[in-house]
Amino acid sequence: LFSAAPQGEGERPTAETAEMATSEGPQRATTYFRQTHPVFMAAVVFGLLYHGWMVFSPETFPYDFLGPIGTITNYLVENHKVYVDVGYAIVWLIHIVEALYCIKLCREKGITDPATQLRWAVQTFCFGLTSFFHLVIYDPPKEEGTSEGLDRKKKKN
Repeated sequence: LFSAAPQGEGERPTAETAEMATSEGPQRATTYFRQTHPVFMAAVVFGLLYHGWMVFSPETFPYDFLGPIGTITNYLVENHKVYVDVGYAIVWLIHIVEALYCIKLCREKGITDPATQLRWAVQTFCFGLTSFFHLVIYDPPKEEGTSEGLDRKKKKN
């Protein structure tokens, strides 16, 4: 479902990197998709599960096994439970808003394939900014007949 487009380190995604081969052949700008790095996926999932456990079942949380982090977590649950709960709700609201905005951003950047837009929305809902960032920095190819394409040609000369 989620396939990564290969890319060099520190490089902004462009038309050239969007057209690099994937398992399904060359990737067009209308279907551009980049998977979040697995380390970031794991970190977000861990954070959401950790926070959710604090919210929904604080009596079963293993505070003693987590050292100083467990002590801080226990303090927050015991003394600031309302803020922990509200914080958890806000985190999910942010993920929902990011996923919806992601669909709008896909259209603005020329990613018109509905399946690809859904992939971006689902990934952004699940992993938040770690996914959304890849879409924000994506620089779609400019059409040759547009003024932007012409301006780019003039700057090269």
